[in-house]
Amino acid sequence: MTNFKSGDIVLIEVIFSEQNESKKRPALIISTDEYNKNRKDIIIAAITSNTSRILLGDTLIDDWKKSGLLSSSLITATIQTIKNDMIIKKLGSLSKTDFETVKYNLKKAIIQ
Repeated sequence: MTNFKSGDIVLIEVIFSEQNESKKRPALIISTDEYNKNRKDIIIAAITSNTSRILLGDTLIDDWKKSGLLSSSLITATIQTIKNDMIIKKLGSLSKTDFETVKYNLKKAIIQ
């Protein structure tokens, strides 16, 4: 149902229910290509430019400039499933090295 791939960095519309407003935020697609191919939703990890606090499961992106991000960023272990229509556009893709590190760190936070 989607052309987005695992490892893509996308811009999404995040809706804040308490404030009745929305903001655009970058996110990393972490669902597999097989999952993405047949679904109307996609699994993402949140991205933040606040790199001062790295928690278990988070990954500081080394190649953030090549990934389509505007500043040094952190992939967080904050995971969501969103509808495909919340994706505004693709910004870029993580380097293979960064994506392998993200997968390793997420497993430390989720799977024991």
